[in-house]
Amino acid sequence: MGGVPLMDYLVVGTLLFGLGLWGALTRTNAIRILMCIELMLNAVNLNLVALNRYLDPGSVEGQIFGLFIIAIAAAEAAIGIGIVLMVVRRRGEVDINKIRLMRG
Repeated sequence: MGGVPLMDYLVVGTLLFGLGLWGALTRTNAIRILMCIELMLNAVNLNLVALNRYLDPGSVEGQIFGLFIIAIAAAEAAIGIGIVLMVVRRRGEVDINKIRLMRG
């Protein structure tokens, strides 16, 4: 099997996941946090597809899991953006530190 070695995919996936995790934990803008979560999900997708291709090239389980993750990411983005838009319309803020709507 030629081409890009598995370790390169895993390193890129790990870097993307770490970047997404760092962004999700340090940012206060709700839209940026959603984008960072999407980045983490895409990093997981990359690792799943790369591992499936190298460990069991004849099967498609990695690609199927990748499709599930894409569907979950789309649903998460749609729901998250809907919530953020509703909060922005009511409060005029996207900063999660200034939004006290969900606190008890």
